[in-house]
Amino acid sequence: MIRGAPIPDAPDLARMRAERHAKLQEQMEAHGLDGLLLIGSSNVAYATGAGSPTSDSGRAYLFRPMALLGRGAPSPHLFTPYREGAPPELTDEWVHPALYSELEESAPVIAEAVGRLVGAGARLGVDELTHPLAEALSDWEVVSASAAVGAAKLCKTPDELACIRAAQRINELAMADVQPTLRPGVRQTDLSARFLRRVFELGATGSCIDPIWQVMPATRGEGPWTTHGDVAFPTPTTDRFLRDGDVVWVDTGIDFHGYASDFGRTWIVSETPRPSARQRAQYQRWRTVVDAVLERCKPGVTALELGRAAVDANGGTKPWIEHFYLAHGVGTDSAEMPLIGTDLGEAFDERMVMQPGMVLVLEPVIWDDGAAGYRSEDIVAVTDDGWVALSDYPYDPFEDR
Repeated sequence: MIRGAPIPDAPDLARMRAERHAKLQEQMEAHGLDGLLLIGSSNVAYATGAGSPTSDSGRAYLFRPMALLGRGAPSPHLFTPYREGAPPELTDEWVHPALYSELEESAPVIAEAVGRLVGAGARLGVDELTHPLAEALSDWEVVSASAAVGAAKLCKTPDELACIRAAQRINELAMADVQPTLRPGVRQTDLSARFLRRVFELGATGSCIDPIWQVMPATRGEGPWTTHGDVAFPTPTTDRFLRDGDVVWVDTGIDFHGYASDFGRTWIVSETPRPSARQRAQYQRWRTVVDAVLERCKPGVTALELGRAAVDANGGTKPWIEHFYLAHGVGTDSAEMPLIGTDLGEAFDERMVMQPGMVLVLEPVIWDDGAAGYRSEDIVAVTDDGWVALSDYPYDPFEDR
């Protein structure tokens, strides 16, 4: 149960959008904002429920939808080149032609819309302030929208959790088709092609990241050079042919109605994969770390306590890559708050207290320099009295049978 309500088998999308709008209104009130101007794709999707065509993010940057919310308004305003992506409750009163914050000629038009729909000289939260927009909004009190939007997104509603669970289920079903094809001679791009075709057949609405099938070297020194001196991960998909015995770290994410999945496993390339005793021991250490974290995971526990449980379970050593984290959230972004074990430090983790509706993607890493390592990702949601799994893919070929 999440605040007394179960996670539904299928999300009520209209109810979910209404609840998200109510949370953004609450946070505008709490942070003294008269309005929110949102340009970041995931924030716009969260605020409006609008979809956009899947495309190369580098090419799509200019042509993104934009959202404008006024405090007390019953709906968000959506500015989009893709009218067909707007949800049905956003009538023509709330949907407008696209405006592009990166263009000098559009910035004054955006400022006029802010004045008309929110108010002249209002206190405005903005998530991405472009140079043209900064000049056009000089008469407004412009502050970062991150505190208000981040607080709204931090704890998911049951419908949001149903979306994440559905996204993860699609990802995992596709991986069940991909994993049997992991044989010597297959290319990383072959795996990506099979995966992407299957997820869209299963109902995905987008792909969040380039699928990762990274071959892990036995030692840090054999891998790509890194500025932080730790294990290099992730690296992009290539047309590299996989070889017998390769240890592959897998990482994929797809989108379902605006919500991301996050799949991570360690696989071995072989006609008949049989982990060595050392590789099985790496998996068991990973399992011990995850179990120790989940044993403590419930409302009221701090991220610092969860991080310390992981370190204690790993014999006093941090079981994650230095430039990553023990856990991150997932929602309309593939990695969002809460974060555990970052370089923000222990004081940050101590202030992060688990609450019902928070989502954790646990991704410890067990690394034995000279023998590579083991990495997987599991998604859980914090419930009213503990946690519930949102992912359930097996750990083949490492699990005892």
